[in-house]
Amino acid sequence: MSILSKIFTAIKGGANEVGEGIVDANAIRIFEQEIREAKSNLGNAKQELTNIMAKKMSVDREIEQINKDIAQYESAAISALNKGEEALAVEVAEKLATLENDLTIKQQASLTFKNHVARVKDIMKKSERKIADHERELMMVKTTESVHKATRSISDNFGAGATKLVNAKESLERIKAKQQGFEDRMVAAEQLETESSSDSLDSKLRDAGITENNQAKDDILARLRDKANK
Repeated sequence: MSILSKIFTAIKGGANEVGEGIVDANAIRIFEQEIREAKSNLGNAKQELTNIMAKKMSVDREIEQINKDIAQYESAAISALNKGEEALAVEVAEKLATLENDLTIKQQASLTFKNHVARVKDIMKKSERKIADHERELMMVKTTESVHKATRSISDNFGAGATKLVNAKESLERIKAKQQGFEDRMVAAEQLETESSSDSLDSKLRDAGITENNQAKDDILARLRDKANK
């Protein structure tokens, strides 16, 4: 294979891939459009079927009228024969032959219309069922595509979302640390205030056993001992 031929083949293959990519990207839209076109064609077919049915009705009326004419001319021919009017009877018989021939043609046309109408109706019913099935499938693939888009969006944003969550956690930890530091300073301040108050000093004296009450008790006990020794 020559270089130019290979290049042409490569370009053609690339164009084919691009075309397939476009089709794949718009598959649901194409499918939906095909359904709309099928429904439009079905509507046109119904209109044509209506015309065929109208023609059959017209032919059937003509057949009915021919049958009435045949019955009338047959009665006339019998009357002519009964009166000995042979020539007139022959003329009526020729008319009857023409009417019967016309009747056969009209009956064949009516039968053709009838068969065609039945066949088209059957095709239309099958087409309507297929269109209904395709519409249900279209609804399902649209729903599935929406779910896939949501899933892809979540997947695409997961990395960024995870980073944001980490950052948010770090911010929370900083807030907690700041609040804890503030609480620690409050506790320390309270301790300092307590230590600097008189209550703190009294507490220290009591802990050391040096209190006014203890001193008074010792004096009273010494005095009682002196009295007891006298």
